[in-house]
Amino acid sequence: MRGGTSKGVYFHANDLPSDRALRDKIILDIYGAPDITEIDGLGGANVLTSKTAIISRSSRADADIVYTFGQVMINEPLVDYRINCGNISAGVGPFAIDEGLVPAVEPVTKIRIFNTNTQKVITAEVPVKNGKAVVAGDYQIAGVPGTGAKITLDFAQTGGTLGKGLLPTGLAKEQLPVEGLGAFTVSIVDAANPCVFVKASDVGLTGTEKFEDVLANDALWAKADKIRGTVAVKLGMFKDLASYLAINPTMPFCIFVQSPVDYLNYDTGKVVPASSYDLKGTIRFAGAVHRAYSGTGSVCTAVAAMLDGTVANEVISDAAKKTNVFRIGHPSGVMEDEIQVVKDGADYKILRAAYGRTARRIMEGYIHLKPWADDVAAL
Repeated sequence: MRGGTSKGVYFHANDLPSDRALRDKIILDIYGAPDITEIDGLGGANVLTSKTAIISRSSRADADIVYTFGQVMINEPLVDYRINCGNISAGVGPFAIDEGLVPAVEPVTKIRIFNTNTQKVITAEVPVKNGKAVVAGDYQIAGVPGTGAKITLDFAQTGGTLGKGLLPTGLAKEQLPVEGLGAFTVSIVDAANPCVFVKASDVGLTGTEKFEDVLANDALWAKADKIRGTVAVKLGMFKDLASYLAINPTMPFCIFVQSPVDYLNYDTGKVVPASSYDLKGTIRFAGAVHRAYSGTGSVCTAVAAMLDGTVANEVISDAAKKTNVFRIGHPSGVMEDEIQVVKDGADYKILRAAYGRTARRIMEGYIHLKPWADDVAAL
């Protein structure tokens, strides 16, 4: 299925072995990973197309579906479960409806999805007709050609995935010493997924560069990986920077943010005017740069922009701080999030953090594993 601007294989949990090591070996086999071409499997040789979803009915009182996201790494024999993907999440509701895991309610089926990666509940609103998820529609998202039916995902319950609140260090902004690079002014925010925000100007970006030139800037992305690795160590996720860089996992995201400027859309070559969005962001994760914008990254960005004193908050206009619809400019266009954050004592509370996506089932069937599987009794 395609979910938003990502693509991956969606599994019923009971179609995979309960043994995690064997399960992951099968998933890697299915994708043809690790291999930078993923030529011997279904992977698309890109982190955006090398993702998976494992889905089952829920026995929890607060959820209808249990969903586990996996980032299938291309350069490592690893399925990374440390993070959720907001785009792959968009396909979970349609999958659950079409597979009969939840009752189909017309015209919109609301599904509570418990994500095991973050231990948080996402609410999906999926249009339904004749007992199936609607695919056709007039909703368009940047980074995907054509249009589709709008699926709304609300991440209001996903603040503090690490159990340390929206501001896991207790600071809206701080100085982060990075080995070999000096100190950077950053904001570390945890909503939907933990992210570290850095002003684009602090790493030499103006926002007007052609994205293909930014993609080719290996020195910039090595710097971004050191920044997010340093944050991972600071948050207790890794013991040291070297061990983080050896794996280069998905979490946390490093997001370079800045005030709006006119720039060229990577997909179309057309100008994206500064007046059409509130903040420009570029995301680094899992050794790659997002060609559009991560769904969970958009949630964290919108939330961060509403928190007083953060790096993201400093680069937006006063008008944008008061809006319920926050617009993020990214390499492939503009993404909108419905956002409402309120002060809750010394902390903040997310009342709504929702965005629209589209999704589509591309194929279904059987995958043939390599010969090693013939001798595995568990299969």
